[in-house]
Amino acid sequence: MIAPEVLYVFAVILAALVLFVTEPVPVDITAIGVLVSLLLAGPVTAALAGVGLLSAPFELVTVEQGLSGFANPATLTVLAMFVLSEGVRMTGIVQRLGAFISRLTEGSESKQLGATIGVVGPISGLINNTAAVAILLPMVIDLAERGRTSPSKLLLPLSYASMFGGTLTLIGTSTNILASDLYATLAPADVARQFGMFEFLPLGSVLLVVGSLYLLTVGRWLTPARIEPRADLTEEFRMADYLTEVVVREDSPLVGQRVETALTETEFDVDIVQLVRDNRTFLEPLGQKEIRAGDVFAVRTDRATLVELLDVEGLDLVPEVVDEAELEGAEDARNLVEVIVAPGSSLVGESLASASFRQRYDATVLAFRRGGELVRQRMDRIPLRVGDTLLVQAGEASIERIDANRNLILAREIETHDWRRSRTPVAVGIVALVVGLAAADVLPIVVSALAGALAMVVTGCLKPGEVYDAVEWDVIFLLAGVIPLGIAMQTSGAAGLIADAVVAGADVLSPLLLLGSFYVVTALLTNVISNNASVVLMIPVALQVAATLGANPLAFAMAVTFAASTAFMTPVGYQTNLFVYGPGGYRFSDYVRVGAPLQAIFAVVTTLGIPVFFGLGL
Repeated sequence: MIAPEVLYVFAVILAALVLFVTEPVPVDITAIGVLVSLLLAGPVTAALAGVGLLSAPFELVTVEQGLSGFANPATLTVLAMFVLSEGVRMTGIVQRLGAFISRLTEGSESKQLGATIGVVGPISGLINNTAAVAILLPMVIDLAERGRTSPSKLLLPLSYASMFGGTLTLIGTSTNILASDLYATLAPADVARQFGMFEFLPLGSVLLVVGSLYLLTVGRWLTPARIEPRADLTEEFRMADYLTEVVVREDSPLVGQRVETALTETEFDVDIVQLVRDNRTFLEPLGQKEIRAGDVFAVRTDRATLVELLDVEGLDLVPEVVDEAELEGAEDARNLVEVIVAPGSSLVGESLASASFRQRYDATVLAFRRGGELVRQRMDRIPLRVGDTLLVQAGEASIERIDANRNLILAREIETHDWRRSRTPVAVGIVALVVGLAAADVLPIVVSALAGALAMVVTGCLKPGEVYDAVEWDVIFLLAGVIPLGIAMQTSGAAGLIADAVVAGADVLSPLLLLGSFYVVTALLTNVISNNASVVLMIPVALQVAATLGANPLAFAMAVTFAASTAFMTPVGYQTNLFVYGPGGYRFSDYVRVGAPLQAIFAVVTTLGIPVFFGLGL
C-alpha cells in the first residue's frame, strides 16, 4: 500500500503540473503554492490524526528545508547572473556588435542566420540565455529589416541557438545551476558535489555544432516566413481597414470638449492616434487638448464603428491612406514601433485598460500580435502575456521611456540610448573574472557571481536602483518554491517509488536506453511545464534509478539537465520560445514542425554522448 506521505506528494505534483500547463496564475505563484502545501503537511496531518481521520501525522519538509529555496546557492547564483547580464547590456556592446554584423551580412539571409546563431550561442554560455535573447532580439529584428529578410526566419533560430549555448557552461541557464545544486544535495554522499563551470562544455559543444548545422540546413527549410520582410508596420499588422483620418466639422458636438472626454470615454471602440492642427502633428498626451473645428484626427477603429461615429459625432472622413509614413509625420523622428511584453513584466495578466497603458506610457496601442493572431479591435480588456507584440504610436520621449522600462522590450534599436560605453572593458572583465574564479575553484560560483554583481555597481556599470530592476523575480520565486519539492520527493519516498517502477523495465531496456528514456521524458515534460520544475521533478527519480542499477548517477543527472535545457517543440516549453512567439508571428504548429526533428536529434546525440563524456557505469 502506498504511504500517505507519498500520496500527498503525488497530489501536490499533479496539482502543480495542471497549474503549470493551464497557467490560471503565473508559474511563480504556483511554485509558492507548492511550497506552502509542503509546509502545511505537518500541521494539517497532525490535526487530522488528532480527530482520528489519519493513523499518524507526517512532515514532508521542516520549516528550514521549506524556506531553503530562498537562501539556496542556485537561487542566489541565478539572481546574481541577472545582474551581471544587465551590467553587460548597459554598455551597449551587443548593439555595436549588431551594427558590425549588419555590415558583414550585406542582406544575405544565409549570412544573417549564421551570424545570429554564431553570436547568441557563445554569448548564452557566458550570461543567462534568456537575458541573451532579450538583449539580442532587437538587434536581430533590425538585422532582418536592414536585409529585407522575414524576421520569422531568424527569431526561432535565435531562441533555439540560445538553448544550445546555455548547455556550454554552468551559468548558461538557470536549469544548469539548479541541477548542480540538486545533485550536490540529493546524490549519494560519496559522489555528491557541485558541477564544474565547464563540465558541460564537451557535450554542449557537440550539441551546439549539431544544432547549428540543423538550423542552417533542414531547420532553415522548415522555418516559415510568417511575417513578410518589413517595409511598413501598418502593412505588417494589416491596419488598412482599421486606421482612418477624420476631420471635425463646425457643427460637431465635440467642438470645445477635451479629447479625453470626447471619444476616449465613449462606448465606441476607438483610439485617437494623433492630432493634426495648423500643419502641426501632436501625439500623446492628447487628453487635455480642447477640440476645435478643422482638427484632423487619425483614429483606430473598425469600419462599422466608423460609420456610426461619423454620423453621431459630426465628423467627416478624410480620403487619405493612413500608413506608416503618415503616422511618422509628427515632429519626432520615429513614432511607430513594435514593443514586446518582457518575461517577468508586471503587465503580464493585466489588460491595456487595467494597466492604464495609454496614461502610463503616453502611447497608443494600435494592434497587438500573439503568435500568428492579430488583434486590432476590442483590445483593452484582453490580458497580456509574455511575448505579446504591441504596435505602438508614441512620441520619441515616450519611446525612450519605454526602452528604459524593464516591463517592455523595444523591437528595434534607438540611436539616443545612453549606453555606458566607457564601462565596456570593465563589465566584460567582471564577467570573465566571475567565470575564471569559479572555473579554477578559487571561489564557489555563488560567491563569485555575487561578488561580480557587487562589482558591477561599485565600478559604475550599473546604478544601485538598476540592480533590482535587472532581476526577473518570477524566476527567483519559481526556484525558491520548487526546490523544496525535490527534497520532499526524496524524504517521502515518492522518488524511490517511481524509480522502482522505472527499474522494473530494466530487464527490457538496457541502461543506455533507460538513460535515453530519461532524456525523452524530461524533454516532453519541459515542453509543457517550466524547465526548472521538470528538473526538480526528474533529478530525484534519476538519482534513485542510477543507485538501483549501480550506474553513474552523474550520467542520469546530466540526461535530465540537458533535456530540461533544450525544449524545442512548444512556445511555452522554454521562456525564450515564448519570447519570440509574438515578434515572429509563429503558430504553435511551427514549433512542432521545426522543433520535433531537432528534439529527436538531440535525444540521440545526448544519449550517446553522455557515456563518452561522463561515463555510464560507476
